[in-house]
Amino acid sequence: MKYIKSIIALAVITAIGVQNICAQADTTQLDEPTRSKFDYYYYAALNAKTQNKYAEAFDYLQHCMLLDSTNASVQVELGAFYNSFGEVEKGLAYVNKALKYDPDNYYYNMIAAGLNKQFGKNKENIEIYNRLLNKYPAKIELYLEMANAYSDDKQYDNALNALDSLQKYSGDNPAIAINKFRLYNMMDKKDEAFAEIQAMIDKSPNNIRFKLLMGDLYMQDNSYDKAQEYYQQAGEIDKEDPNLILSMINFYERTGNKEQSTKEIESAVSNPKMEIEDKMQLVGKYVAILRQNKHDIENANPLFDHLFNQYPNNSEINLLFGEVLLLQEDTDKALEQFEKYKDANPKDPTGYGKILEIVLSDSTFSDTTLNSIQEITEEGMQNIPDAPEYYFYNAMAKLQQDKLEEGKRVLEMGLENANFRNPIIESDFYGQIGDIYHMQKKDDKAFEYYEQAIDINPHNLHVLNNYSYYLSLERRDLDRAEKMSSITVKAEPTNPTFLDTYAWILFEQESYVLAKIYIEKAIEYGEDEISAEVYEHYGDILALSDDIENAVVQWKKAQEMGGNSKLLKKKIKRKKYYKK
Repeated sequence: MKYIKSIIALAVITAIGVQNICAQADTTQLDEPTRSKFDYYYYAALNAKTQNKYAEAFDYLQHCMLLDSTNASVQVELGAFYNSFGEVEKGLAYVNKALKYDPDNYYYNMIAAGLNKQFGKNKENIEIYNRLLNKYPAKIELYLEMANAYSDDKQYDNALNALDSLQKYSGDNPAIAINKFRLYNMMDKKDEAFAEIQAMIDKSPNNIRFKLLMGDLYMQDNSYDKAQEYYQQAGEIDKEDPNLILSMINFYERTGNKEQSTKEIESAVSNPKMEIEDKMQLVGKYVAILRQNKHDIENANPLFDHLFNQYPNNSEINLLFGEVLLLQEDTDKALEQFEKYKDANPKDPTGYGKILEIVLSDSTFSDTTLNSIQEITEEGMQNIPDAPEYYFYNAMAKLQQDKLEEGKRVLEMGLENANFRNPIIESDFYGQIGDIYHMQKKDDKAFEYYEQAIDINPHNLHVLNNYSYYLSLERRDLDRAEKMSSITVKAEPTNPTFLDTYAWILFEQESYVLAKIYIEKAIEYGEDEISAEVYEHYGDILALSDDIENAVVQWKKAQEMGGNSKLLKKKIKRKKYYKK
């Protein structure tokens, strides 16, 4: 049986922040009937998107494209969809098409620049920002983006010029000074780098932030005497500033004075004048410093005794301590802390999520682990009934224990009660129910749920693979099965399961040459993870490719790997292919 247990994908569909007031053809003059039809589909797409009906919105946009392929608004909307599917390059291609028809649109250009950055297309972004600055010289953010683009392209002088231009519009700004500092460092001009920050200090001598920044930068440069000098100046302004305390802790850790570092943090945590939020932030950053300097994280544990003594009813401390214990790989004690947080905040998903993270890390999925998953998720379903993840993991645990009907019932409860902010997750629920119906040998019902899963998310690869494979086993609707399977192979061309499915469908379509190519790719990419079923498929394909000798070799491999069906034995014994 070919069954892939899908894992929940808690991804969020990305939305492009473009407010399309109206869809106007940019170069194409549409006649009135076509214009009316286009407007209908376009506004229907926007309306469907606002209702989270993404598959429906995508279909409407495709209709718009058929009516007017030059409309920039539609191109951008489709680009956003492909970006959300993970097909970023295709998404960028659509946005670039939109720019072809509406080159001066500010939002389209910024979207293209964001996507270009993912592919390291720095020169393209320099061109975009230059064009936008010529048209929108008062948009301050463009100068910083321009500087970043030049910097990414290692054109440091041009990056500095962009920041100088920004300074003319916005005046002195710490962000500009820091960026200049970074650029001068890249150019190995340290004197100019520190001069930028010193200029900020000279203009605001009582601003503790600039003194701390200079100290931190000198410490990063391993200039500890200079760093200490600026920290002392900062202390003259406010010696209890949490950021100063943190910088001093880091300073002592970096210079090997662990004893003084401990005194500094303990003094801060015990200080009754300091707010609990500041104390916890200090402890969290202290842990980060310990990790960065490769010191024992257990050094932070005594600080929590101070915090618990001062604030015995603050569950946020339990949450932070649990995180620290996790870093120490003390999962049992971390679980205790997360349990306390969850009990104090039953409507907050954070506690349940942390506990699940630990429990699910046990890849053995023993009965104890599965029972723990069910216990925590049942509590989650009761207290936060609109969260889909509890239904999913609860059903998963039941399926691992072969409780198919119970698992299906939980997934159906999820569909009824959960708030699916992401269509990908909702599609997974339908897909899982379809898988269960298949395991119960109710393929007609399975196919109904697969149809719903694909309608919600046309790129659900797990469903497309299973649906197409099960159709091929019944030798029905093979053309559609081939189309669905081809989507999975294009999306993941080295996935052995998808390649095997596609090979088998081609085999059923009597395309033996292509089937042999894809089954051999499946075996190549699968290496040691290939199942007996795949080798039997390979043998079947070879047999009908007039290579019976090698077919028997593959059938015997399948048998050695546990394949023991009567049909397989018959094929080996008689050296002949037989249909099921």
